[in-house]
Amino acid sequence: MTAAKPVLNTESIAQDILASIEREREREIIARRFGLFDRKETLEQIGELLGITRERVRQLEKSVMTKLRATASELPHITEVEAALLGAIEAAGQTARITTLGAELTAENSRTDQSRLAFLSELAPGVSAISEDDNFYQSAGNGKVHDDAAIKTEVAKLVDTIAKAGKPLETRELTKQAGTENDVYTAALASTSKQLATLNGRWGLVKWPTVNPKNIRDKIYVILSENGKHMHFNEISEAIKASDFKRKDVTTQAIHNELIKDKRFVLIGRGIYALKEWGYKKGTVADIISEVLKEAGEPLHRDEIVKRVLKSRFVKETTILLNLQSKPQFKRVAKATYELAE
Repeated sequence: MTAAKPVLNTESIAQDILASIEREREREIIARRFGLFDRKETLEQIGELLGITRERVRQLEKSVMTKLRATASELPHITEVEAALLGAIEAAGQTARITTLGAELTAENSRTDQSRLAFLSELAPGVSAISEDDNFYQSAGNGKVHDDAAIKTEVAKLVDTIAKAGKPLETRELTKQAGTENDVYTAALASTSKQLATLNGRWGLVKWPTVNPKNIRDKIYVILSENGKHMHFNEISEAIKASDFKRKDVTTQAIHNELIKDKRFVLIGRGIYALKEWGYKKGTVADIISEVLKEAGEPLHRDEIVKRVLKSRFVKETTILLNLQSKPQFKRVAKATYELAE
């Protein structure tokens, strides 16, 4: 039998730790600032409630947390909490987002559970806590391996490595280029950064649609790019539905509409699309024939024209021949040989 995962009763633990704070006002500030029983509140909101300035709230919060950390070994349940946190952190790769730890250590992994775990990680002596800001998610690391400053330095190296590469990197390649310890450790560090995103085992900057597709067009681009060759819009639709994208409940018609609008996609056959970056150009079959003849600079046999057109269009040979014979921009100059009409 598989051993049941350890579950922390975060509500009971938070209540017991708060009870160790002597003054009620200070208990109220900590509970509201960390969102221990409800949503997190700002300094201004708490100050207005308690009738004090936001600066005074900040001072009291800092003072109370300093005292709690100084006497952490005496806090109720802290030994149990630290052991559970470090066990889950080590399993995740020595660093983990609080959301990941919540899934392992709490029964529901609710937003409030996560807020309590973040609070507890700030107090556990052996845990390095990373507060959420513009660049990082709320996270925690193994204090014996690295402190919060070292974690941020390592993550910054990963971001810089990917930015210099200019393209998404598989975890193994990112580990090699950044010089981190191993793939698990690399992925754990990268997951804490708001500057990075991952998709299909590759890490890239969050602004890159190849790892962080935000709309239907980006998802179509990822599907075509991963497939490496042209696809019918029905195939693209099925691939999106079977993908790991967060929102994939889009209709086939919506996908077809986006394919038509976006310049990254080129129609190369009946309902068949390819990426422009693969060398395809927009235009009708007649346009492509004209391009072929213009580049040749001389008359071409119809078989050679068909061969060259099929490099950029997924159509029947008869379609190409019909265009040659019926369009006024093409002139037959010899048996089965054509050039552009003047």
